[in-house]
Amino acid sequence: MNDKKDMLKDQDKAVEAVTEELAPIEDDEEDSLIITLKKPYTFEGKDYTEIDLSGLDNLNASDMIKVNKRMNRTSGGSSELLPEFSLEYALYLASTATKLPVEFFLNLPPRVALKVKTRVTGFLFGTD
Repeated sequence: MNDKKDMLKDQDKAVEAVTEELAPIEDDEEDSLIITLKKPYTFEGKDYTEIDLSGLDNLNASDMIKVNKRMNRTSGGSSELLPEFSLEYALYLASTATKLPVEFFLNLPPRVALKVKTRVTGFLFGTD
């Protein structure tokens, strides 16, 4: 009986350790436009500990159209039905909002990139 309890405790500890390691970000508020990274992200020799998407507030429809056109050029003219829901669109729009090169976002770890996508789409389709 004690062996089973010990084994369950060990499994719980292992799950907690893996969960902590895999969590790329720790945010106080899910709706925040600032994504705090758990581990620094190095791009072009500079370490980043957060991604500030607050520049989304300053964009306009023209910026969104430019992102659509850029995506059409890079994808050979094929476009998605709702590009605003794609990872690519979110990363291009984040690049525009932050004034960082799109390569910054294209090289993010997958979980962080999806967090950026979630924040951008949440911003676009969230309630005021």
